Amino acid sequence: MSELAVILPAAGSSVRFGSDKLRHHLLGEPVISRSIRAFAMRQDVGLVMIPLRPSVAENPDEHQDLRAAHPTKVLTCAGGASRAHSVLIALREIPAVIEWVAVHDAARPLVSEALITTTFHAARQYGAAAPALPVHLTIKQAIGPLPARVQRTVPRSELWAMQTPQIMRRADLLDAFARCPIPLEQVTDDVQLLELAGKEVWLVPGDERNLKVTTTMDLRISELLLQGI
Repeated sequence: MSELAVILPAAGSSVRFGSDKLRHHLLGEPVISRSIRAFAMRQDVGLVMIPLRPSVAENPDEHQDLRAAHPTKVLTCAGGASRAHSVLIALREIPAVIEWVAVHDAARPLVSEALITTTFHAARQYGAAAPALPVHLTIKQAIGPLPARVQRTVPRSELWAMQTPQIMRRADLLDAFARCPIPLEQVTDDVQLLELAGKEVWLVPGDERNLKVTTTMDLRISELLLQGI
């Protein structure tokens, strides 16, 4: 069996986008379909698990198209109350014979094969890896909402903006979930669970094109990038 399973959390409500962003077409293809294809086409990927909103997961007519192009690799399940809950539900569905698991934002449709390969290589070398970009903006710490008094300026030379896929051993992630000391609603990305469990996480260079579609502007930028403009 292939050595990597992929979880594409897709149970969110897309509040900031205003509608289901994953179903919006990006140059003729739904955002989520591009994300699925980026992984399902790889020989080292044996399974793609997609946690969906329960109301969608319970209605096969609303998601059977997600499996159409890769019916032997793509499975769906009902997601949970938060991203972390959805990842945990999907993780428990992955066969134990698959050693590695990647968690990727379904709303990052431009992820490249090279970035997946680089991250997976680092994960096998160090145990867990994720792509990241340097933070170029000046970051101020303050207790919001604004207006609020600045407490300090955070040195940005040590700050990195996280991307996905985040890749780790399936067993390590399951163990980290079991030992998580904070509510899962407070987990902001997947390798954070490993950090909280005292496990090492290594960063690799991210990709500016690997943006996350959060707003309609992000969708438009993605279109321009695909068009080479």
